[in-house]
This record gives sequence, structure tokens and C-alpha cells, in this order.
Amino acid sequence: MVYNTKIKVGISHGDINGISYEVIMKTLLDPRILEMCTPIIYGSPKVAAYHRKALNIENLSFNHIRTPQEASLNRANIINCIDENIRVELGKSTEAAGESSYLALEKAVDDLKTGLIDVLVTAPINKDNIQSEKFKFPGHTEYLAQQFNSRDFVMLMVSHNLKVGVVTGHIPLSDVAKSITRDKILSKLRIIARSLVEDFSVTNPRIAVLALNPHAGDNGLIGTEEQNIIIPALEQARNEGITALGPYPADGFFGSGDFSRFDAILAMYHDQGLIPFKFSSFDQGVNYTAGLPVIRTSPAHGTAFDIAGEDKASPDSFREALYLAIDIHKNREIHREISANPLRRYDINPNQVDENIDIEADDQDTL
Repeated sequence: MVYNTKIKVGISHGDINGISYEVIMKTLLDPRILEMCTPIIYGSPKVAAYHRKALNIENLSFNHIRTPQEASLNRANIINCIDENIRVELGKSTEAAGESSYLALEKAVDDLKTGLIDVLVTAPINKDNIQSEKFKFPGHTEYLAQQFNSRDFVMLMVSHNLKVGVVTGHIPLSDVAKSITRDKILSKLRIIARSLVEDFSVTNPRIAVLALNPHAGDNGLIGTEEQNIIIPALEQARNEGITALGPYPADGFFGSGDFSRFDAILAMYHDQGLIPFKFSSFDQGVNYTAGLPVIRTSPAHGTAFDIAGEDKASPDSFREALYLAIDIHKNREIHREISANPLRRYDINPNQVDENIDIEADDQDTL
């Protein structure tokens, strides 16, 4: 058997009754994928066969393996993680589907921890049926943060023209204002700034920060969070060398197109940032968990039970999630190389004329 030395992309199969297998298989039909990476699905060969038949996909087969070390170079690979007797019920939320979502995710995360796969792309889960004694989280993001001991992280939505993070994520709207603090805003800004440099190769990134209240509070007339929390946090961020500007009223910021002048946007709460993002980038948007020591991406859509098995699901968002995971992996490697071997710094003596510049190197022996 020929083994692959390219990036190993782990794919957790998500909810078996939704569109996960459809978008996964449609993505893997593109022969260019195998030129870029080794895809390894954590799921079920039987469930994959069921969906392949339902969708009349004939020109795709899977290499059945037990561990990522057995992955083949020239085919998509699949590792069975669940009971083969499981029943697929298209469009329905079932306890069995929730359990299978967790088991596949658990196995993929274990292999990610040990380096058997390089990156993880998670297909959509149902956040209700996956709940159990082992999974008590609002979603993938919080579970992965706990698994990798990350005290803070940012759910960063990524498209070709937008990167949007949030200060508060999956919490009730009634809890948003009291959950926003200077420290939390600062932490998110630090994570985003570092991610832009290390994961997206952005030099001197600019981050826009949205206000919490309408009209950015109107100098305290519609709320004081801007004056008491957000502005002091921005001042501290700038003192740390982070170019963070705002706070901007969200409606005018997106409506005027000002977002195009920034490398990323930090919204105060989920819908404030994700509604404009999904309005403009739903088909190609990607959910990236910034701040983790590992790389995890996901399509921006959900399980779409209403169209499961109907051959209506677009694979674009899932494909972009796979591409982004590969790109970030490569960007991190480049950044590590640059950081490990930085260019030597030279001081130029201003007392010398231009035609006879005296350069004093940190290490004279290298001149």
C-alpha cells in the first residue's frame, strides 16, 4: 500500500440524519482534494454507503482503515467509530444519531491530540441530540476548548472578504451585557491579533470592534458599556501594540462597507456578528476556532434536516472549511520557521553618509 505524507485531514461525520455525508462526499468527488491532503472520515462505512446510494453517487469509494497510519494516498479513507447496526432516519433528530456524532468526534479528537491527524474538520452536529453525560457543551467550540485545556478562544467566522469573531458566543441574549468585560474583550483581541499573524499571515492586522448599544451608546444616553468597558479595553489593546479601532455602531459599520478596511471584526455577541456574516457568506463561510493549539474548522451551516437526502445541499462551505484548515496548517508551519530563524537585525549608523553606510551587525563574524 502507498502511504501519504501530505496533511492528514480528519473529518468527523456529524449527524448521520442530516446533510453531513452529502457535503463530505460531494467535496471528495473533486480529484484535486487528494492532491492536497489525505482525507480521513471518522464515521461509519455503512452509513456512508447508505447516503451514497440515496444520492446516487457511484464514482466514490472509501478505503476502510482502523488507524490514520493505514491511510491510503489515492483514495478517501474512513474509520468506523460507531455500531454498524445503527439506523439512518433522514431528517430526524434521534438519540442514536447524537451518540454517533459524539463517538466520531471523540475518536477524531483523540487522534488529533496524539498527532495522528494534522487538522480536524467537523461536519454539523445537532446541538440537542448530542447532549449526554459525556457531552454537556453548547457546541463543538466549547468541547474542543475543554479537550485542549484552552481557557479562552474565539469563534471566528471566515470568508473571502470577512473575518468576524464574537466576545460572547452561545449564551442567552439576556446575559450578554453582564458578560462583557474589559478583560474578556482584551483576551479576544489578543487571540484574534495573534491568529491573523500566525494563521492567516497578515502583517500589522487592523481589527474593528463593534459597539454593544445602538449608536455606540450616544455618549451614555443609550448605555454606558462603550464608555466604561469597550473604550478602555481598546486603549489597553493599543498600548499592547494591537491595532483595534472602534467602537463602531454595527448597523452603519456593515451598511457603509467600512468592514472592508479591516482584517477582522470583533462583535459583542453572536447574532450581531453572524447575521451580517451569514447574509453575505452563507454558502462559503467557515467556522474556525481561534486560540486552540490545534486546527479545527467547520462549515458555517447546520444539519439541514429539511433537505437531508434530497441532493440539494451545497458542498461549498464544507469545501472551504477543508481548504482553510490546510491553509492554516501551512501558515503555522511557515510562521514557526520564520520565528525560529528570524532575520538578523542590523543597526545603521546615522553619522555615516549614504555612500559609506556603516552597518553594525549583531554578530560581526557573519559580515
